[in-house]
Amino acid sequence: MLLKGKVAVVYGGSGAVGGAVARAFAREGAIVHLVARGRERLEQAAEELRRTGAEVHVGTADALDRASVEDHLQDLVAISGPVKIVFSAIDWGDAQGTPIIDLNYDRFIMPVERGLKSWFNVGGVMARHMGENGGGAILGITANAAREAYTEMGGFGIACAAVEHFLRHLAAENGPKGVRCCWVRSPGSPDAPGVREAWLIHAREKGITFEEMHAEVAKDTPLRRIASLGQVADAVVLLASDLASSMTATLANTTGGAQVD
Repeated sequence: MLLKGKVAVVYGGSGAVGGAVARAFAREGAIVHLVARGRERLEQAAEELRRTGAEVHVGTADALDRASVEDHLQDLVAISGPVKIVFSAIDWGDAQGTPIIDLNYDRFIMPVERGLKSWFNVGGVMARHMGENGGGAILGITANAAREAYTEMGGFGIACAAVEHFLRHLAAENGPKGVRCCWVRSPGSPDAPGVREAWLIHAREKGITFEEMHAEVAKDTPLRRIASLGQVADAVVLLASDLASSMTATLANTTGGAQVD
């Protein structure tokens, strides 16, 4: 087990991405704390993990409120001790599907503000905590749009680029204290609810199956497939583990080669 006994926190633990990462952390032996603003879905996710024998705890916090993050951290440490791994999959509220010229500024800037504010709070609080407790790994997720320009992305791609550079700065400042900051860049997994729904719509319009739609989307990638949520989560596990102890201020590219580094 790559993460045996390590305390791992998943913000956005009731969502599709956060849930996949939590399952991967639990499989690898971590003590998992699921965090979100609402408790009901977290409890459901935690119960599923506990049935596998994992040690899982649930707590509520608002990543957009620094005091809330700090209060939750105190409660968490009292239960399990210092945090060694944190992963954030907080929803940024992006506005895809509309050209920038048709958006008002508030709707355009929302994912940038939410992305940076949530990471400023979570990343800042956790970097300080880890630096005072022997180090750890701070991990996130972004998308292809962080580097490539697409149409009708609203502020989402800009938010991804901003968050990636924030994590680079956080890594540079806190690396001497043993704190690593990395992220996975995901292509949008076919089993993620939003992606699946979009593909199903396009598949119906084209008169093809979901599997054929997957093949069409992936036809220009070297692997000819798009990574599932589980495969993305496996990359997060790698970044969280001691196998990646020399990696910081960098990403794991899970785009199947859609972006060639």
